[in-house]
Amino acid sequence: MRLVEGLSIGIAAIRANKMRSLLTMLGIIIGIAAVLAMIAIGDGAKEVVMQDVQKVGGATRFTLYQTSYKRENNRWVRIRTNEYMEYGDVRAIEAECPSVRAVTPRLADWRGVLMQGPGGSETRSGYNGVDASYITAMKWDVHEGRFITDEDVEHASKICVLGSELAFELFGNESPLGHEIKIARDVRYRDPWGRRRRERFTERFTVVGTLVPKGTSFQFGWSYDSLAFIPISTVQERFTGSDRIRDIMVFANSVDVIPKAIEEVKTVIRKRHKNQDEFVRISETRRGIAQLEKISKLIKIALGSIAGFSLLVGGIGIMNMMLVAVSERTREIGLRKALGAKPLDILSQFLIEAIVMCGVGGAIGVGLGIFAGEGMAMLAVKIAKIVPEWPAVVSMQWVLISVSFSTTIGIFFGLYPAIKAATVPPVVALRKE
Repeated sequence: MRLVEGLSIGIAAIRANKMRSLLTMLGIIIGIAAVLAMIAIGDGAKEVVMQDVQKVGGATRFTLYQTSYKRENNRWVRIRTNEYMEYGDVRAIEAECPSVRAVTPRLADWRGVLMQGPGGSETRSGYNGVDASYITAMKWDVHEGRFITDEDVEHASKICVLGSELAFELFGNESPLGHEIKIARDVRYRDPWGRRRRERFTERFTVVGTLVPKGTSFQFGWSYDSLAFIPISTVQERFTGSDRIRDIMVFANSVDVIPKAIEEVKTVIRKRHKNQDEFVRISETRRGIAQLEKISKLIKIALGSIAGFSLLVGGIGIMNMMLVAVSERTREIGLRKALGAKPLDILSQFLIEAIVMCGVGGAIGVGLGIFAGEGMAMLAVKIAKIVPEWPAVVSMQWVLISVSFSTTIGIFFGLYPAIKAATVPPVVALRKE
């Protein structure tokens, strides 16, 4: 039997019993639609996380934090050391770690200061004390003006660069370049008599640039666009009164060399701090991504199992319908054999019908799955409200797997009815009323 003829017969059989065919294909449709929709949402969530990782420097970043405690014998123990990170460590890591692409220090206050612009505009926000390498390391672009330079850091210049949101809140649609802002900090202390006091200190900074929008990090909950960026030496001189650096952000050449880069950085720290490195804690962005990959695989396995059961039920429905079709069309089978059709022709006819039915169900399931994925992505944005957009990533690989699996179901569950039809004796078939 020719393939085209078999396909036309299969489609004609579906059209002849539309409702029965649709109900039979329902398991296939629901199974494939469900798995594609959930995979689209899951891969979309992964893309959202990867975009968020890029906001904080990418997967190659790891951060050195000053810490006062360490884990020892299942309890936290205070670290007895006077060592601390300083700007010299940043320069040493740059010079002595070949696996490191960039390194930049940070002194941060995320929301604890009052920003005041001209004309009485003000907002409570935060600042980052950084150096000239920060914008390159973070792969960020200047929107207007310039960023902090090495000269600004060297001379502790009283300048700042504003994120897009902060610039709009303080200056509206006007350019902030050349204008001054005030940063007010509340400092708590005890007076000589032991009484608690709070005093507000205000510093003036000249705006020299603004940055392109970067967005809010839903992982940490703050917006980089609402920050002011100040030379780190200025923050040390005007705000902290110390040469200590709390964070050092390090960026490896690639994800693969991160372990090597960490060992190089630890070697530099030990070399510069009396063979000690326990006062430094290292946080890797890569570990969070690896955890995400594990969770994503588990979700896909779970979804695949659920969809597999649905497709199994759909396959049983296909077999049931094909057995009924063989019973209903026994006389037709006898006529075909009487006219010269071979058992292989009859087998091919009914097998192709089963494959066509599963293929049509798979195609409908793919379309429904894509539509459902888009709808669930829109719903996720409205319910979660943590990202402005949740992409529904439809993987062509999973589409092909779904269609191939549905075709395999058709072959597997259609084979027995097809064999039964092919083995019906012509005389018996012709006697069938």
